[in-house]
Amino acid sequence: MTPFELDELDFDSLFGGLRRFPDVEAENLQAFDATDRLLLETAAEYVLDPETRVAVIGDRYGALTLGAGAALGVGHVKVTQDLFAGRLALQRNAEAAGLSGRFEPFELGEELLDGAQLVIMQLPKSLAELEEIADAVARFAAPGAVLLAGGRVKHMSLGMNAVLEGSFESVQPQLAQRKSRVLLATGPRRPATPPPFPVSERNNELGVTVCAHGAAFSGTKLDIGTRFLLSFMDRIPGARHAVDLGCGTGILAAMYARSRPEARVTATDQSAAAVASARATAAANGLADRVTVVQDDAMSSFEPGSADLILLNPPFHLGASVHAGAATKMFEAAARVLASGGELWTVYNSHLQYRAGLERLIGPSTEIGRNPKFTVTRSIKR
Repeated sequence: MTPFELDELDFDSLFGGLRRFPDVEAENLQAFDATDRLLLETAAEYVLDPETRVAVIGDRYGALTLGAGAALGVGHVKVTQDLFAGRLALQRNAEAAGLSGRFEPFELGEELLDGAQLVIMQLPKSLAELEEIADAVARFAAPGAVLLAGGRVKHMSLGMNAVLEGSFESVQPQLAQRKSRVLLATGPRRPATPPPFPVSERNNELGVTVCAHGAAFSGTKLDIGTRFLLSFMDRIPGARHAVDLGCGTGILAAMYARSRPEARVTATDQSAAAVASARATAAANGLADRVTVVQDDAMSSFEPGSADLILLNPPFHLGASVHAGAATKMFEAAARVLASGGELWTVYNSHLQYRAGLERLIGPSTEIGRNPKFTVTRSIKR
């Protein structure tokens, strides 16, 4: 099969039916992009028959996984997705397209990649995440495996080539099309050393050890917004059940658990890498029995009124787009999960002016502190 043999209608029909739900949906947010199409077109010449062993990494909402089955004729696809909402969206999109049962989800690792002949991936934003992925492919995939890594040209860098060259004999940029490009990596170098992630680093300012997988925001470093929120820790009340919402590497959860030994603390994030990092951070600081770590989409599995305190440093990006939808979704979730009289402590970029939304969704909101970049507010659930 070659790219020109692909039926364009297959792509148009499949992609047109994809949804982001339960992730944030808006007119300017799509469930697929031109890179998905280019990756599948490039992959066509490497799919020899339905038994070709294909692994997909970083599929956002199912375009690559379902496209490999519907357009390329792959009998069964293994897939890993970092974001919980993306996993739910893939399941829903597969059901809608009649493609349920054509794929199997895994975490990044040996089960996903064992014997894989072709690996198709959307390039991540972080070079650290790309390093962790490239190492895993070289470590576990078949000796002659081919990796196709695609991205939007404006978001790609030569650093990505360099990272891939650390794990593959050859990395060849392909011709750009529709403002996207594919990097073709062949000749995986099987590493003789242990996996490079998670990494850990002692933060002497806080007195904690921070652990991070490649996709974790800020890595082992202390995010400056989190630092500002932590400066008010002595004013944050005690709680029977406190939640670190969008926990990242789990620094807020660890610091709160250490300062409030009577509290039950839950750290939650929709990123699998963040959850693994937060779990490792809790263990590294002797808090594994005090901090429960849960992968979830905006606390969807939490009982209403089950938390007395929520700590939140919300993102203001959805993928590569600046969008307030993620923060609003978290505020709505906090309104549901907080008990009456419970408190939401939020730190955010001051220019985003979230306070009105917090007043509307949660209840009375007070500015606790402001510096040249960030604002910290306390919102009390009505």
